[in-house]
Amino acid sequence: MRIDGAATQIGRVNCARAATRARISRMDRIDSKILVELARDASLTSEQLGTRVGLSPSAAHRRVRALEQVGMILGYGARLSRQARGNPSTIYVQVTLADQRQATMMAFEQALERTPQVSEAYLLSGESDYLIKVEIPDDDSYERVHRDILSALPGVQRLVTQVTLRTVIAKE
Repeated sequence: MRIDGAATQIGRVNCARAATRARISRMDRIDSKILVELARDASLTSEQLGTRVGLSPSAAHRRVRALEQVGMILGYGARLSRQARGNPSTIYVQVTLADQRQATMMAFEQALERTPQVSEAYLLSGESDYLIKVEIPDDDSYERVHRDILSALPGVQRLVTQVTLRTVIAKE
C-alpha cells in the first residue's frame, strides 16, 4: 500500500512537471511583453503593467504569478549604482587553468564561490577557461587580490587582467 501511495505521489509530481513544461511552451506574445516590461522596471504595479501590455490589472497579476510558478521569473531586485555599492573598481580577469580535468575545474569553481571579491564568473570556450568579474574598493587593492587570492586559487596557470575605465552600456 505504501508503494502504491509513493507511486501515486510520483505520478502527481510528474504530471505537475509536464503541466509546467506545457505552460512554458504555451507562452504567448503577452507573456513575452510582460517579461520585457518587468525586466525594464520590476516595480510596476499590476495596473501599470496591465496598461502597458493590454490587460486588466487582475489578468496581469495572474499572468505574472503564472510566470513565477513556471520559473520564467526567478525573482526581483534592484540595480544599484556604483556609489550605492561603495563605488568599486571593476576588473575582468581571464583565467587559464593548468588542465581541464573535472576535479581541477570543480576545485577552482568552489574556491571562486568563497572569494567575496568575485561577483561573476563564466566558463568559456577558447583561449581562456574562465572570465571572472572582480569588484574592489579601489584600483590599488587589486595587486593584493591578484597576488594573495586569485593567483592562489587551485589550478590557476595564467591570469590576464583588464581594468574597466568606464561603463558604456549596462543592460540588465
